[in-house]
Amino acid sequence: MNIYKTSLLLITLLISAFCAAQENSKSLTVGKSDVLHSKILKEDRIINIYLPENYHESDTVKYPVIYILDGGIEEDFLHIVGIVRFNTQDWIARFPRSIVVGIEGNTRKRDFTFAVSSIDFIEKEGFSKSSFTQYGGSDKYMDFIEKELQPYINKTYKTEAKKTIIGESLAGLLTTEILLKRPHLFDDYIIISPSLWWGDRLLLTDAENLLHKNLSKKANVYLGVPSKEEDIKMYNESVLLQQHLKSNKSINLIFDYMPEELHSTVIHQSVYNAFKKLYPKTAYSK
Repeated sequence: MNIYKTSLLLITLLISAFCAAQENSKSLTVGKSDVLHSKILKEDRIINIYLPENYHESDTVKYPVIYILDGGIEEDFLHIVGIVRFNTQDWIARFPRSIVVGIEGNTRKRDFTFAVSSIDFIEKEGFSKSSFTQYGGSDKYMDFIEKELQPYINKTYKTEAKKTIIGESLAGLLTTEILLKRPHLFDDYIIISPSLWWGDRLLLTDAENLLHKNLSKKANVYLGVPSKEEDIKMYNESVLLQQHLKSNKSINLIFDYMPEELHSTVIHQSVYNAFKKLYPKTAYSK
């Protein structure tokens, strides 16, 4: 056999092997992405959806919903979906199988911060004013969640009434603001390393009055806090928030200090701990 025929045979074998491998493989699907146009925000938003195992449109089963503020594929969506899937397996059954809704971030600084009359406080927090070219849009963003996103999810998917929200850092600031100003939107609040410094700590100043005015039902709140050695100011602000929340009898509060975690690493452990502490029983401990 000459070199030409040998090369042709090798190419043919490689193509055949490749085709066979392709036939034996399939895509790994974790969820789906919907594009939701917001009239309130005047833009399209990508919404990532995880549907629980055995989810079928024809079933009568309905599911609680977990909302992730930093819910993009390159943000926290995949991490949290993994924790939810693990905890809802039949042999664990820590809490019911749930739909996970990840709101992909467009402009976090705009969406997750409330309006302020001045941003002079930013520089004393160690940031430059130029890094906050857009800010103060949280009121519109909460409108988007309440009037567009939640109705869309309830209409499109098989949901029950129970809703959880997860937010870390600036998203933790917004999760805190929703708890204080629109607590009817969610039942469980997972607040992680919140950026309560925004607005010269105005949310902390107003926390008890806002809760007294707005909170009319029971709420479960998990507050996860990383090492105070990394940022003592953020730690102290979280402790102050804890004190305000503890004073309200309608709140079931879990304060979780994790000295071994940093602001950059705390979310994964916090979400796992939150589900463990909010739902302490499993299939084998019932």
